[in-house]
Amino acid sequence: MTQEHLQSEAAPACDLADAPPTEPAAAGTAEIPGSIHARPELDGETDSRLAFTPDAVALIDQLWAMHGPLMFHQSGGCCDGSAPMCYQEGEFKTGGQDLLLGTLELPPLTAEGAQREIGFWMSREQFGVWSHTHLTIDAVPGRGSGFSLEAPEGKRFLIRSRLM
Repeated sequence: MTQEHLQSEAAPACDLADAPPTEPAAAGTAEIPGSIHARPELDGETDSRLAFTPDAVALIDQLWAMHGPLMFHQSGGCCDGSAPMCYQEGEFKTGGQDLLLGTLELPPLTAEGAQREIGFWMSREQFGVWSHTHLTIDAVPGRGSGFSLEAPEGKRFLIRSRLM
């Protein structure tokens, strides 16, 4: 391989210089039909700032059946951190720098099962950027982030935002 070829191949995986910026949808934009709102968890908030689409819930059901209780974390870092990451509950260690934005409540998967609760965490720094938006977690075809449980399933979680 030539040196020029190696340099072009070595471009950072997160180089988005040519990608158009994505803007949140306008306030009042209709939500995706069938979405389920998460229980608000931030002090003083009564309205949910999180929703999960039917496609996201279907993927969550699949992952729960395979892995058991789940959690989400969004750090806002490059590449993997820019997508919502799904882990087995407790697999990602949260701390004082993380905020619990909401908890998704889902019915049991089986008749003898218990109601399922899935926390959605975000780094405090990332929340500073997203604090004015409502976030809808969707699932779309594609390869999930490297450490997220959906990575081998041919789907990935995606954040859709709209102004609050």
